[in-house]
Amino acid sequence: MRTLKKLAPATLTFAFATLVPMVAFAANGAEANANDVKMWAMIGAGVAIGLAVLGGGLGQGKAVAAALEGISRNPGAAARIQTPMILGLALIESLVLLGFVIAFMLQSK
Repeated sequence: MRTLKKLAPATLTFAFATLVPMVAFAANGAEANANDVKMWAMIGAGVAIGLAVLGGGLGQGKAVAAALEGISRNPGAAARIQTPMILGLALIESLVLLGFVIAFMLQSK
């Protein structure tokens, strides 16, 4: 039951991010114009940045928590745990930056 409570906001966010852009394409040909497309692109850019930061922050938090727990259980392995943790954090951050680049690409449309 606890997992269901955690999945409900994620499901609503996914449904919102998937269904809202469809409204932009539901307009008649006479009503659709460049400003509508730009408006929805800006909203999509904001959602892209928000989801990228949210996912990256959660991923980095879990990675650091697991690394610190491992170091606290075995302080002698701190050097062997720290290097892969920093590499993993860099890879997670690269995905956040990719979301940032995609948001800028959406804004230029």
